[in-house]
Amino acid sequence: MTRGSSKISARGLRPAATLLALLAASPALAHTGHGEAAGLAQGFLHPLTGLDHVLAMVAVGLIAAQLGGRALLLVPAAFLAMMALGGALGAFGIGMPGAEIGIALSVVVLGAALALGRALPVIGAIILVGAFATFHGYAHGAEMPEAASGAAYGLGFLAATAGLHAAGIGVGLAVGSLSRRLGAPALRLTGAMLSVAGLGLLVGAV
Repeated sequence: MTRGSSKISARGLRPAATLLALLAASPALAHTGHGEAAGLAQGFLHPLTGLDHVLAMVAVGLIAAQLGGRALLLVPAAFLAMMALGGALGAFGIGMPGAEIGIALSVVVLGAALALGRALPVIGAIILVGAFATFHGYAHGAEMPEAASGAAYGLGFLAATAGLHAAGIGVGLAVGSLSRRLGAPALRLTGAMLSVAGLGLLVGAV
């Protein structure tokens, strides 16, 4: 398993700062004043009610665990930042053609990346997950209930996403702790299963 440096540089915290800035600038803040608690709960539950979202988030965590080191922070943070941007686009009502296909395709591609058994460069993983994150964020933002607090709703779906990333990282690290003979094949098999599931989702989205 390829691992980067275990030290997190100041630059490694920039995606998190970007995430906070995007949340602050989100047009969904126009909904503030009521429904904060409901918005938080609705936002938190939204990623958990779609199999496509759950599988993609866990796959991101697995990829981060496969890379190790600074990727444990940077890869999920990049996904969250770009998801916040996609959520803002959805809340603005800006069209994103093929969003459902993009979401399903994310499961296929991320699973395939794991199944190939070759760790991506950290920057490559960041770009890959970030690109797919916009589709997921857009779906969350576009489906935000009218009465919900936008800020609370956004915080909710980002928190749920981070939790799914953490679950994927936990599984990935547990698999990586196995012997090299068993760990790598197990991770590749998991990736293959994710990719096959993604193909099924893709067929349904087309």
